[in-house]
Amino acid sequence: MALDAPDPATRMAQLIILTERLTALIAEQVKAFEARRPHDAALNAAETGRLANLYRHESLRVQTQPALLAGAPDDLRQRLIVATRAFDAVLARHGRAVEAAKTITEGLVRAIAEEITRQRGAIAGYGPKAVQTLRPATSMALNRRA
Repeated sequence: MALDAPDPATRMAQLIILTERLTALIAEQVKAFEARRPHDAALNAAETGRLANLYRHESLRVQTQPALLAGAPDDLRQRLIVATRAFDAVLARHGRAVEAAKTITEGLVRAIAEEITRQRGAIAGYGPKAVQTLRPATSMALNRRA
């Protein structure tokens, strides 16, 4: 999928709309991560992915073919610069939020694994002949909703 624009001004206007929409979707994801509700961040994942792919494609296209935007009005050029800066800022914030969520998730998995190990190393049996044995490790699956 690519933008279809008859002239540089229309293409630039479409890029502004695309950038602003993508920024808004990613900002929603950031809010979900910051509210510790990562499952809510996935609600618009399909649209975000589709728009991010289109943005990547169009950015590369404009980079390799600068004539696509040559001659666009300065006011549109300034709006695109502002939209791109806002997009960059929300991406940086998104990166921090995802890293924090990843750190928390890894900590939870580590804590669960340590508890399982502790419980498996418990004393088996009762009385003076009880022995401490380690049970064999088994795999663990997590529900995607967890």
